[in-house]
Amino acid sequence: MEVIVNANAAGHLDAPPRESFSSRWGLLVTAIGIAIGTGNIWRFPRVAAANGGGVFIVLWMAFLFLWSIPLLIVESAMGRTTRHGTVGSFASLLGARGAWMGVFVAITTTGILCYYAVVTGWCMKYLTGSLIGTIGGETGVEYWHAFAGSGQAVGFHLAAVAVCCVIVLAGVRAGIEATAKVFIPILGLILLYSAVRALMLPGAGAGVRFLFSFDPGDFLRPRVYLEALSQSAWSTGAGWGLLLTYSVYARARERVVENAFIMGLANNTASILAALAVIPTVFALLPAETALAAATTPGENSTGMTFIWIPRLLGGSAGGQAMLFLFFLALVLAALSSMISMVEMAVRNLLDIGIGRRAATLAVGALIAAAGVPSALSSGFFDNQDWVWGLGLLVNGLLFCLAVTSYGFDRFRSAMVERDSELSGDMHLPHWFGPVIKYLVPVQFVALLGWWFWRSAGWAERWWDPLGTFSIGSVLAQWGVAVCLALWLGPKLARRLR
Repeated sequence: MEVIVNANAAGHLDAPPRESFSSRWGLLVTAIGIAIGTGNIWRFPRVAAANGGGVFIVLWMAFLFLWSIPLLIVESAMGRTTRHGTVGSFASLLGARGAWMGVFVAITTTGILCYYAVVTGWCMKYLTGSLIGTIGGETGVEYWHAFAGSGQAVGFHLAAVAVCCVIVLAGVRAGIEATAKVFIPILGLILLYSAVRALMLPGAGAGVRFLFSFDPGDFLRPRVYLEALSQSAWSTGAGWGLLLTYSVYARARERVVENAFIMGLANNTASILAALAVIPTVFALLPAETALAAATTPGENSTGMTFIWIPRLLGGSAGGQAMLFLFFLALVLAALSSMISMVEMAVRNLLDIGIGRRAATLAVGALIAAAGVPSALSSGFFDNQDWVWGLGLLVNGLLFCLAVTSYGFDRFRSAMVERDSELSGDMHLPHWFGPVIKYLVPVQFVALLGWWFWRSAGWAERWWDPLGTFSIGSVLAQWGVAVCLALWLGPKLARRLR
């Protein structure tokens, strides 16, 4: 397939997609659903608490503008202009030789999807338990260990896959958009209510002070910078190919820049609300030393606060059972909204080569269902997949930047970002966008990947072992397979694009 985003770019912009969102609000609410996932609710509060609170939050906000929003702008512009998923978008910019990049992006995000479906199943199990009153009080640890790795974990994983596939089967407007218009407002209200209620608890002030404590010395700790960048990179959905996919269904004159800013800021707002709901609650209901451990310790599969402490704390407090239900309802809504976007990303790439939505959705669903079972049964396998493909997202971000740079930044800006921006009323592209994409994101990639590899070498004596859970060898081996598969599939898929 030859490069198509050149003199003919206008043709692609003006051609409406076969499926589309009903309105700008429809696109925005589904895009916000991409960003607000389980990481906002269970990871952000713990990571913020463990890394200095206030200084971490300042740096995390800065990286929203230095990594996440620029990549979201790139994704949105590529999807809106090319009207193709990840494979077709990269092929449109770079020709068939660049299609492998889009395949790698799709493999990485699908790899995450396979174990993220397991996490969604966990949330559904705990929502069910909170509804019938089987979790809470002192049973947190026992309840978790009786469930994790069991046949029930597999069953709830399969249920999560089934729910998402049913929604995606219904199509963009009747399925994905309609679901997001229900899920996201409810999720926002739950987070807001939970934060307000937590702040009203006696002793909650200690948690707020801890969360926002500001020690200027933390600016001298490299780890705080890297943890803040990691959280922003993984939480917003930047580089996953998800906003690119939803932008395929956007209006021709969609506000690319403004939408990316709204999506990023909504993500960070949800994270702050989640932290205000969780950290003050922990400090209000536990002694100070125990509260500190509960707030900062990840636990098995990073589940310590979410599936161990929250049920223990809320289940034994006045009105706690209702709050427990709301907490896990928020988790389920967040998990499903993000998971739906990942399923659609994979489905979109199959639609682009002529496979129908029904067949594509069933194929993707079968893949996720089968590939997710090992993560449901083994915490070690789950941790390995999280390690390998979580780092793979950093590679995705670099690939998007390389695509823009190879295509030509000025050309990309004029043909794909700023085209019709005056007619659409879009924001002007910030002056710092170019240097960030061309220089800063690649530098951040090297720093972040190097740091995680350095930490991995300290975790495992056999850092080269391709079978190690957190080894560098495991990452490179699985990435190598993904790259070889992408290089083989890329040109073949590019030739079949419609």
